[in-house]
Amino acid sequence: MSATASPYQDPAFVRGFGTFPLDGEPLIEALHAALALGYRAIDTAQMYGNEAAVGQALRTSPVARDSLLLTTKIAPANTNARDFWPSLEASLKALDCSQIDCLLLHWPDPQGNNAEALRLLQEAQQRGLARHVGISNYTIAMMRAASQQLEVPIACNQIEFHPLLDQSHVAAAADELGIPLTAYCAVARGKALSEPTIVAIAEEAGLSPAQVTLSWILAKGVAFNAMSTKPKNLAANFAAKADALSAEQIARIDALGAQHMYRIVDRSKVPTAPDWD
Repeated sequence: MSATASPYQDPAFVRGFGTFPLDGEPLIEALHAALALGYRAIDTAQMYGNEAAVGQALRTSPVARDSLLLTTKIAPANTNARDFWPSLEASLKALDCSQIDCLLLHWPDPQGNNAEALRLLQEAQQRGLARHVGISNYTIAMMRAASQQLEVPIACNQIEFHPLLDQSHVAAAADELGIPLTAYCAVARGKALSEPTIVAIAEEAGLSPAQVTLSWILAKGVAFNAMSTKPKNLAANFAAKADALSAEQIARIDALGAQHMYRIVDRSKVPTAPDWD
């Protein structure tokens, strides 16, 4: 089923604060700083082990909770009928809320056997435990299957997306299906920031390499989650704009993906990762 308007297409939420791998006081301090700068989208997951710290940060922030887009993700081990509901209740308790703004399935079954997980996800929304639902790390074939199975809109597919990995075919399929994309590893764990083409464009545009990279992502119509514990970097990331780069500069960055094909999250890190498109 094609998605209707997704919260990840709202200008207030396209620049998100990613919480991995932070926890405890460093996370709370960084999240408070991000909220003070204007971030309103916060991303966490059961697998990150930091939902309680995120919940504490939100409880102690003056920012109104109803102005935020809080996303968490169901861990692969919990996508069965026995464990889904207890894990979701634990996430709600840790995050100190009665409803998740957006609930994602963190990883698909590598063989594509996602029907039960998707059914449970849809039921979570129908029960009022999630305002929006979505997927993460789904291949093109898996996106198509999910779109056919779900009777509710898919708010996003969160995938690794940065200039050093060509994801244009995934983006085209997602656009066809009406599924917005959200980027993780948005600056390629820092590798994109030293890429000569990006450094050169940063000098031309009067931006930092991080701003160039994140602006390129926004220009592709993709939201991003970026993490930093430094207020200066948080502010710079938040200043990224979809219209900050020229068409010629965007084309130069586009060419990098096929040259590098640098995938960070592969089977060496997640043994059950699917065969990527």
